[in-house]
Amino acid sequence: MVRKMTHTPRNPTNLPDGQNPPSPQTRVIVVPLIQNDRDQYLICKKPKALGVFPGQWGLPGGGIEANETMEAALRREIREEVGLEVFDIEPLFFTDGLYPKYYADGSQRPIYMIFLIFSCRAAISEVKLNPEFEENAWVDRLALRNYDLNSATLETFQQVGALHDRNTD
Repeated sequence: MVRKMTHTPRNPTNLPDGQNPPSPQTRVIVVPLIQNDRDQYLICKKPKALGVFPGQWGLPGGGIEANETMEAALRREIREEVGLEVFDIEPLFFTDGLYPKYYADGSQRPIYMIFLIFSCRAAISEVKLNPEFEENAWVDRLALRNYDLNSATLETFQQVGALHDRNTD
C-alpha cells in the first residue's frame, strides 16, 4: 500500500500563513472515502453539539492509536463507526487544519488535525452506526451538494473530483 500522497494545506482558523496556533492538541486522523458497488459514497451525520463538525454530514474516521499502522487504524475506525469491512484501500492525499471540538459539558477546545485520506470499497452496504453518528446515507456524486457537508468533507470531495458542479448541467 505504498503510494505517494499529496498535501492539500487548509487554514480554517484564518491565521496568517506560517503562523502557528496556540498549542492545541494534535491528532492524526485516518479518513475513508468509502464507495459501495453502485459507486455511491458513504456520509454520516454527527449529533448536534458534540465532536468536531457537530450537526453536519461528513466522512467517518478517527485517530491512529499507539503502535497502530495507518491501514490497521483505518480498518478499525470503519468497523467501530459504521460496521463495515473494506477492500481496495488506496491512499489519496493528506491535509491539515485547526478545528474546534465540542464536548457534552458545552466546552470546546481547538484541535490541530492531520487528515490522511484513503479511498476504499465496502464489501456490503448495510451500515451499523455507533453513537458518534445519528444518520448515514449512501449518496451518488450528483446528490452530494444536497447535504450540509462539513468543510473538511466538502474539500475532500472537491479534491478527488467527486462533487457535482451545478454549473455544468
